[in-house]
Amino acid sequence: QVQLVESGGGLVQPGGSLRLSCAASGSIFSIYVMGWYRQAPGKQRELVAAITSGGSRNYADSVKGRFTISRDNAKNTVYLQMNSLKPEDTAVYFCNARITPVQASNQIYWGQGTQVTVSS
Repeated sequence: QVQLVESGGGLVQPGGSLRLSCAASGSIFSIYVMGWYRQAPGKQRELVAAITSGGSRNYADSVKGRFTISRDNAKNTVYLQMNSLKPEDTAVYFCNARITPVQASNQIYWGQGTQVTVSS
């Protein structure tokens, strides 16, 4: 069974940094795209950043220049380096990946979410 496990959330002051990690495990044949979404209270879940297996990256306008997504294909792990954090970055961050399991069709998987709180 495929699962995504996130780590690295927490409380940080405005202007600070955090690094999120998400590791995919299980019977995995291939992973095409991995990414991060976030959901703040009372708001819809939104894409933060995504990266393909070939290294193409996509960012939300609100995080461009502050966040960097990277990926270790050998470890099936995606990272989100978040710098210059703002209070409006406060949200639950969810890892997301399109994975093809062994002997199964590709589908979207979600992590359980990790809380990021930016506050003084």
